[in-house]
Amino acid sequence: MTYCVGMLLDKGLVLMSDTRTNSGVDNISQFRKMHCWSVPGERIIAIMTAGNLATTQGVISQIEERNKAHAERHNSLLEVDTMFQAASLVGKLLRDTIAASSEQNGEEASGTFTASIIVAGQIKGGQPRLFLIYPEGNFIEASFDTPFFQIGETKYGRPIIIRGYDRDMSFEDAVKLLMVSFDSTIKANLSVGLPLDLLVIEQDRFEPAHQRRITADDPYYRAVSAGWSEALKNAFHALPDYSF
Repeated sequence: MTYCVGMLLDKGLVLMSDTRTNSGVDNISQFRKMHCWSVPGERIIAIMTAGNLATTQGVISQIEERNKAHAERHNSLLEVDTMFQAASLVGKLLRDTIAASSEQNGEEASGTFTASIIVAGQIKGGQPRLFLIYPEGNFIEASFDTPFFQIGETKYGRPIIIRGYDRDMSFEDAVKLLMVSFDSTIKANLSVGLPLDLLVIEQDRFEPAHQRRITADDPYYRAVSAGWSEALKNAFHALPDYSF
């Protein structure tokens, strides 16, 4: 399992993903779930993945191969004209990869190869956009009515984002909100874990405004984790007492 969040703000996009992959409690490893490609001054496109690791790695490998040969093939993320076309391309690759795996292993195993993907970014001439790609290859786009997407282990961190989100919040506050969401998820579910990958995409910048990996010994993450736990305890004790 994993946990990834893409958030749409007035100022741009904020993305965060964990790195834990597990096949049972005795087979836990780390794999990058966030991938980013940029052409300074022209485009920046990021992808986060959740689901079957062979499927998601297959999709990312195909994207990488197409990007390397984009001058000849004209079917890569470096060639599409809009973010909608980028989402369509990724959706088709995901659908075809799942179909190919299912065909090789039998239709009864098709559910084993399922995956979902978040596509985010901006191409010059358009606005920053955020898409959620389903295993079938179709997708939906975020708006300020639905300003964030989650994939993977979503339920523990969702209430945090719903209560704290504001479209005009600063990038710094958005990162803090996601830190709390991920910390709550990590404490509740062993299938999500550090380190975390963070990417901030500022509108019209076309290169990462901020990008880093957050490890277990990160001072800011530790401060947020401890501070949130203490704040919850204080809020609980401040509530009116119940009496029989």
